[in-house]
Amino acid sequence: MSESIKDYPAVKWRAGTIGNEADHLVVEEPLEIRLAGRRFTLTMRTPGHDEELVSGFLLAEGFVAGRAEIDEIRRVRGPKGEVEANIVDVILNVKSRELSDRLKRNFIVSSSCGVCGKTSIEALERRITKLEGNLRIASATVLRLPALMSDAQQIFAATGGLHAAALFDVSAPDVAALIVLREDVGRHNAVDKVIGHALMRDGLPLANCALMVSGRVSFEIVQKAAAASIPILCAVSAPSSLAVDLADELGTTLVGFLRGTAFNAYTHRERILM
Repeated sequence: MSESIKDYPAVKWRAGTIGNEADHLVVEEPLEIRLAGRRFTLTMRTPGHDEELVSGFLLAEGFVAGRAEIDEIRRVRGPKGEVEANIVDVILNVKSRELSDRLKRNFIVSSSCGVCGKTSIEALERRITKLEGNLRIASATVLRLPALMSDAQQIFAATGGLHAAALFDVSAPDVAALIVLREDVGRHNAVDKVIGHALMRDGLPLANCALMVSGRVSFEIVQKAAAASIPILCAVSAPSSLAVDLADELGTTLVGFLRGTAFNAYTHRERILM
């Protein structure tokens, strides 16, 4: 069985019958991220693709500017030489002073979210280049994205308990080719894993891609997509007001409530061919 799934016994009621049966549940465990041996942050995630998660997180949050600044992501070993499944150590090719400046800038953005949205957006505009280009996508192609994502959600099919992020090549308006899909208990983690997948393969910028997420769209998800130069961001559910404000400022085409034969386009609708 996948490291992302664990079986637990359950008493199940079904149409008046009762039975004991194992239930597939998604695994949630902490991941400690260290920078050069020093604890940096802790996140709750679904195990699997941890290196992608870490690299995508570092890029999306502005701690690294590209693949060349990540020297190594390695597993930490315990006192007896055993691999610690939930700890990774990252060695960066970033000068200490520059890294310190990036840490301070990120703190300003994070701490201002929900307190002063304007401050958050202005800080991100100084770090993330506004998305431009001539990418166009047909509305019929947009409508196909949820089904394409759903078909690839293997862990969700088994557990029904986690989020997904899917990256599509939409360089041709009428075609959406799935590049990668990642699942996680955390919406942000799923996005980080997708971006990390591309980063570790030198696939950035993702200027000809669309990102589809299974839940709602927050400020942070717009930020992460824009940091990877993804111009089109689609979601099954609603965006927040600050997510729409940020998408508008950064040049992101933001689509919400993408279900069945309907969707709402909130920003930069010129990329969608009706």
